[in-house]
Amino acid sequence: MRKKILLLATLVGLLALLSGCTDINTPIDENTEGFWAEYFVYPMSMLITYFAELFGENYGLAIVIVTVIIRLVLLPLNVKQLKSSKAMQDIQPELKEIQKKYSSKDANTQQKLQQETMALFQKHGVNPLAGCLPIFIQMPVLIAIYHAIMRTEAIKAHEFLWFQLGQPDPFYILPLIAGGATFLQQKLMMAGSPAGQNPQMMVMLYVMPIMITVFAIFFPSALALYWVVGNVFMVAQTIFIRKPMMKDNSTGGDKK
Repeated sequence: MRKKILLLATLVGLLALLSGCTDINTPIDENTEGFWAEYFVYPMSMLITYFAELFGENYGLAIVIVTVIIRLVLLPLNVKQLKSSKAMQDIQPELKEIQKKYSSKDANTQQKLQQETMALFQKHGVNPLAGCLPIFIQMPVLIAIYHAIMRTEAIKAHEFLWFQLGQPDPFYILPLIAGGATFLQQKLMMAGSPAGQNPQMMVMLYVMPIMITVFAIFFPSALALYWVVGNVFMVAQTIFIRKPMMKDNSTGGDKK
């Protein structure tokens, strides 16, 4: 539990650092200095600009294409994270039995609990920290896209569909889709998993979509568009990858 809390705190710190280490209102170009801007944000900005110029200065379409490309590149990491989470879920009955067996709080009992827990992990080839590594790798990339969208000046001057990319959606369509997709993706992820029984996770099921919707109402439509595409991709990933994976593993478990 302490390791999970420490990892969560580290992740939050990383998010805060990357989100605030540069001014998102400062335009990005080839002369912008700093490791974060030079090696993360500017390459993303150039990638968006490349596809925009390829499709006749269509920066909205460029954001859609780049978001899908990045999500596809990160897909193997997401699959690895899903497999790790499923492996941890599969050994939960055995893990609870060990915890029940060594429920005493004295030092010797706790030491035996740790030893048998580690033996259980080794027996099934489970690394409890493996599911966190993909998150740490993905977050800088996804935050870099966020910064690139906010700091690429050309994006603000163009339109896409019914909205101006540099202004909030006047009809609130993007914010509602972004919030709805976030809710659907989380709901699908929790279905049939222990997280669905956790009251704290159930609170997040409603809090996160509300937060995304509110942010998307006030932020430029370019960013809301990025959230919409990313969340819709994650919904599709959950439906076509996670659910079949869970079903296959469940079927295999029944055969045993």
